Amino acid sequence: MSVSLTFTFRTTSHTLHLPTDTPLSVLHSRLEALTSVPPSLQKLIYRGKKIQHRQNDDSEPEPTIVQAGLRDGIKVQMLGSTAEELKQLTAADSARQSKERTLRERALKPQVKLRSTGSSSSSSSSHQYRFHRIEPLSHLPRSETAMESLTTLSQDPAVLHVMQKHRFSVGLLTELAPHENPGLLGLNVGSGDTIKLRIRLDTYDGFRPYLEVRRVLCHELAHNVWGEHTDDFKELNSQINREVAEFEAAAAHGTHYLSDVRNAYQPSSNEEVEALVHVLGGTGPQGDDTMEERRRRALEAAAARLKSEEELEQSCGTSGPQKQSGL
Repeated sequence: MSVSLTFTFRTTSHTLHLPTDTPLSVLHSRLEALTSVPPSLQKLIYRGKKIQHRQNDDSEPEPTIVQAGLRDGIKVQMLGSTAEELKQLTAADSARQSKERTLRERALKPQVKLRSTGSSSSSSSSHQYRFHRIEPLSHLPRSETAMESLTTLSQDPAVLHVMQKHRFSVGLLTELAPHENPGLLGLNVGSGDTIKLRIRLDTYDGFRPYLEVRRVLCHELAHNVWGEHTDDFKELNSQINREVAEFEAAAAHGTHYLSDVRNAYQPSSNEEVEALVHVLGGTGPQGDDTMEERRRRALEAAAARLKSEEELEQSCGTSGPQKQSGL
């Protein structure tokens, strides 16, 4: 006799027909051939149960797939990282440790004190308008990577720029687990007391693109002032995103094309388009592009941005009286 089992890994499903006496090790090997995930990293979840690879113990026989609870027609969700992803993670961890070692060595060197010639007001405001605490969810896997992601967001120069400009202060920056409020990408509690961001993929085996998460963060920062998605909120949210783009364009020294900052921000109104065309493109032709061509591309980007903003607001929940706002 045989059983038919469907295994879903990320967005791809695989159907296997296996004899009922198939050992679990054989199943893990078949799945490795299909997904490139080593048996030791495979986690199989079905009907509230979990199967993980374990080393063979010669003192007792290896269980079969049926003995492990897998029956005909069962659908199984598989989690895990591929060998290549594990290699990249190890390399990133090695680079992080090397950076930390360098910073520790620098900290041990004698420091030269410099006399400050400026006022202390900018220093005090810099300390005040920032993220005061950063905490990943320690019970979730790869919390170290989550911490690195949150730290990068909290130290993003463009984000800190708008926080200083608008005097935003956030008590705690943390993550929103995929199983918490599945329809939300972010949550602002208490007008900046806490901001939660969904930085992980729904499958828990990876992280969402940085620029997408940063865009959600900008949205949540606007909720520090406005709890509901009113016109005032939309105007502030648009302003914050524009200021992020303009800050990065100014830092680029010589950026002239709107496409140079397309990943950071796309304008959401004709007025913003005009502002960016002026800042990034000047008033005359640049290379093979005319002002009209740059403006046309900018307007197309504006239309896409408006559609995206509408979709984001549809997935945003707000509990007005408590000033708990979410995206």
